[in-house]
Amino acid sequence: MTEDLRRRLSMDRRTFFGMLAAGTAGLSATAPELGAQTVSAKKFVVVGGGMAGATCAKYLAMWAKRSGMTVDVTLVDENARYVSCIMSNKVVTGERTLASLTYGYDTLSSKFGLRFVNAGVTSVDAVNKTVALSTSETLSYDRLILAPGIQFDYSTVSITATGLTDEQARDAVPHAWKAGPQTDTLRNQLVALTAGEHVIVTVPKSPYRCPPGPYERVCVIADWLKKNKAGSRVIVLDANAGIQAEKVNFGNAFTTVHANIDYFPNAAVASVSFDAASPSVKTVTLVAPAAQVNPVTNVASVTTQSSFTAAVVNLLPQMKGGQIMLDTLAGVEGAIVGGRWAKVNELSYETLVPGVHVIGDSIASKQPKAGHIGNQQGKVCADAILRLESGLQPYPAPVTNSACYTPITSSTATWLTAIFAYNAVAGEMQVAPPGVIEAPEGPTSQAYSEMGEWFGELMADTFA
Repeated sequence: MTEDLRRRLSMDRRTFFGMLAAGTAGLSATAPELGAQTVSAKKFVVVGGGMAGATCAKYLAMWAKRSGMTVDVTLVDENARYVSCIMSNKVVTGERTLASLTYGYDTLSSKFGLRFVNAGVTSVDAVNKTVALSTSETLSYDRLILAPGIQFDYSTVSITATGLTDEQARDAVPHAWKAGPQTDTLRNQLVALTAGEHVIVTVPKSPYRCPPGPYERVCVIADWLKKNKAGSRVIVLDANAGIQAEKVNFGNAFTTVHANIDYFPNAAVASVSFDAASPSVKTVTLVAPAAQVNPVTNVASVTTQSSFTAAVVNLLPQMKGGQIMLDTLAGVEGAIVGGRWAKVNELSYETLVPGVHVIGDSIASKQPKAGHIGNQQGKVCADAILRLESGLQPYPAPVTNSACYTPITSSTATWLTAIFAYNAVAGEMQVAPPGVIEAPEGPTSQAYSEMGEWFGELMADTFA
């Protein structure tokens, strides 16, 4: 492992455990006192076993035990196992399998003593502090942590297919933005392409899960097409005014590394239509005409287009927070931002509903919606909850680190990283100097190798 990689990998640990000063150290320092304060076990229920939720549950149990607190931690998820979205673009190109990205909860249970319940959540009673499960079990809690991730909002796009139901039509233009069956669907559609047929990838209006993700997908698909489907191109319909992450590296990738990418910003999708009898002819119509743009020079074509045809359409719709979050916070003035995201106090991730915290992709934050930052938020939230339940205040200056590797080809990758720090005046997490840093050297084979190590470290910190 190179020293540069070691520095970047350990940034979250050193920054979190060092700059979050009295995180675990503070709890450990007062362990006898905290233990004496705990008459009965504090009950913490975490809903959602993804990167944020699993991390929070793990660290609640681990840090409580270390500090002498008595707690019952229950992690609830409707899926028995977690399939990582991180690295799932490699499944689309056939370089990985979903099985290689699948993680269970047995280690968290056996090693840290938390309870995992494989069930859905039907409702939350925030007044009586109970959670009703699909198994008819009811859980009581002192603190509830919701980490439901995102859901998809198709309300702004019409998807119609002659001969198919609405659900079947949607499945035929997969988002593949929750790793699982749709990831395999997109892979199979690419394999079935006839050379010379095209692929459309849409990018929703920000914010959405994983800012660099759509552009990463464009790159790896373009790379795969060059090797397997001569003459095929990737058409990028971006609802935003420009590339949302790694603008330099993705801009160069779109214009220099890959010559088979056409980029259209300000290209919000209005509809997708096709006939089930001719699935390789799908028409995508825009809300307004858009021009192709060179993302490096920002020079636009003099002509515009309002519709496009492709054999494969990878449609990423608008996104919003998980439904259980929206239902739990509904009716509380100011608790939901823009009808989509939870408003939280980023010192503790507590919402305007007392005792209910939200972490991960469902929150309104300047921190990106991404797995690495979700892992970080899980730790900050766990630390704050243990402090609050011990009569203390949350640590006043939390710091998180966002880091990501992005494959550009089957053998090269780039990276980006940023530190976020709590701004007490603004009352929010903000990116700290020197801001977001992307790999100045561009895509390299070394970064591609480091990507696997980073992923392994992150998943071990979350699930092992």
